[in-house]
Amino acid sequence: MGAPPANAVAPPPIDSRLLPAPAPAAPARPTVQRTVCTVGSLSPDSSPTQLDDLDLAAVWALTRGAGQRVAVIDTGVAAHRRLPGLIGGGDYVSTGDGTRDCDGHGTMVAGIIAAATDPASDRFSGVAPLATVIGIRASSAQFAAFGDAPGIGDVDTLARAVRTAADLGASVINISSVACRPARSGLDDRPLGAALAYAVEVKNSVVVAAAGNSDEGCDAGEPMIVSPAWYDDYVLTVASMDPHGVASAFTLPGPWVDVAAPGETVLSLSTVGDAMANRLDGSVLRGTSFAAPVVSGLAALIRSRFPQWTPRQVMDRIKATAHHPPGGRDDVVGAGAVDPLAALTFESATSHDPLRSAPPQPGPAPERDRAAAGAPAGLPTAIVGTAVLLALLLAAVTGRAVLGRGRRRDLVAPGPD
Repeated sequence: MGAPPANAVAPPPIDSRLLPAPAPAAPARPTVQRTVCTVGSLSPDSSPTQLDDLDLAAVWALTRGAGQRVAVIDTGVAAHRRLPGLIGGGDYVSTGDGTRDCDGHGTMVAGIIAAATDPASDRFSGVAPLATVIGIRASSAQFAAFGDAPGIGDVDTLARAVRTAADLGASVINISSVACRPARSGLDDRPLGAALAYAVEVKNSVVVAAAGNSDEGCDAGEPMIVSPAWYDDYVLTVASMDPHGVASAFTLPGPWVDVAAPGETVLSLSTVGDAMANRLDGSVLRGTSFAAPVVSGLAALIRSRFPQWTPRQVMDRIKATAHHPPGGRDDVVGAGAVDPLAALTFESATSHDPLRSAPPQPGPAPERDRAAAGAPAGLPTAIVGTAVLLALLLAAVTGRAVLGRGRRRDLVAPGPD
């Protein structure tokens, strides 16, 4: 990978002895809700949304992601009719099973991945509409441990959640949260590194993570720790692009950035009823946390079509078929903008694709996908995500690195078979 730039440092070596032990999901300490829940809303704006240029209709002729379980480690995932196969994976914030979302962020992320289509109501769908979502609540800006300021979620909790997701059989794990600190401050996230290695190498999961947003205190002009992105051998890290295919002004660069995906003009699911949302507390949704689930959905499609591929083969294919920037890659967009149809079509693979010499047999046809999934073809789920929890604020108070969300600072109030 070469020497990191001035704003990056390398992660510690993986120590499997630090892997969190298997245990039921639960908060580390008793918690209480401190603020009212955030509600996503839909404005009358009819402008194009972040998934419009991905040619999903052509992609769905090949696969819709049936048979894949995608774990969303986030603020929880609320029940929604367009997430018909939602599974509760556990709650590290409060009581529950991961299917409550007081922040709205996790539900938006899940919708981008797997919202079912609903032609009768709108044109929105998740990238892999027949994939199953596992909701794991690992962070929230609305809850707090007793005696603490609002905000829950740190790298130790994330490590436990990754272990849980892997043990639940997630073929893809989406992490739309980022912990970033100056390297001089230090960050012991070795249990997270061990959990990521376990998920990829032992449990055969593809892990996708947000790159982070530079307008949220992550770019201090000095060597930075950016976790989980810096564990580049185990994580596919995603930058954000605008609707014109240009890198978003806020996307955080680094040597660990692998690819880029749409992260602006976001539309997804609201936590209220069966509504959609493109605003959170009145603010437009954008961020790398909403670009990551686009790639998680693509990973689910690839794993459905080519079920024998390893996690690293899936990661390599996504990078090899991206639209490369000049020079092949850079620290802003990595290998470039993802191309779902190219990633799923062997003939379109480039000559340097490491998988070109041995094409695997594709998985079931879309018609059998629907039967296997046991879900009708017309249920949609959408995700909107431009959020970063009040992590760095809490870090300053508690001395712990708390997870942020890839959301603009001005959006934060004072992640069935």
